[in-house]
Amino acid sequence: MISIYQLKPRFQALLRPIVARLDRMGVTANMVTLFAMFVSCALGIVLFVAPSPRLFLLLPLWMFLRMALNAVDGMLAREFGHKSPLGAYLNELTDVVSDAALYLPFVLIAPFGWGSVAIVIFLSSLSEMTGALAPMVGVERRYDGPMGKSDRAFVFGALGLWLGAAGGLPAWAFWIMPAVALLILLNIVNRIRNALNQLTPSTKRGA
Repeated sequence: MISIYQLKPRFQALLRPIVARLDRMGVTANMVTLFAMFVSCALGIVLFVAPSPRLFLLLPLWMFLRMALNAVDGMLAREFGHKSPLGAYLNELTDVVSDAALYLPFVLIAPFGWGSVAIVIFLSSLSEMTGALAPMVGVERRYDGPMGKSDRAFVFGALGLWLGAAGGLPAWAFWIMPAVALLILLNIVNRIRNALNQLTPSTKRGA
């Protein structure tokens, strides 16, 4: 399935000179990972406490920067020797925390509510858990779409831009959350199916 994640290699090529400079400055992958989570949580708290439509204009900007930081920490880990067991945990856990923090303020925005946004947050966490579990059955971490992390960042960033520019959302926008939830469910199915399809006959017998 098509996903914005497929554009990541081109994005990384643009960031590589910046990443090399950060490495020379002593910036580690874990520092970048934690910084992205702390800023995400701080922005989520600000939007939840003061849900002014204009403040939601910060969301698309941060979603783009956060995707850049996610690429940076991965490149520092893989290409500059910053891989660590702690980094593996942080990479997965901070993404789930950041997503929840950035999606949660939408519960206060009409026509959304606690139910629809909570389902998206729950399924987003389940999707990332499904992808992260793939190595446990002997295959690579799965990032299949649709509505993976990068796609969700685009959707919520676009919602923030729409809300900030228009001052509100139309009633029919309610259906955006159920549509996102259904696509995440398909994402989960794809990640499980494709992981199982990667297994060799000998691996399947041992499972």
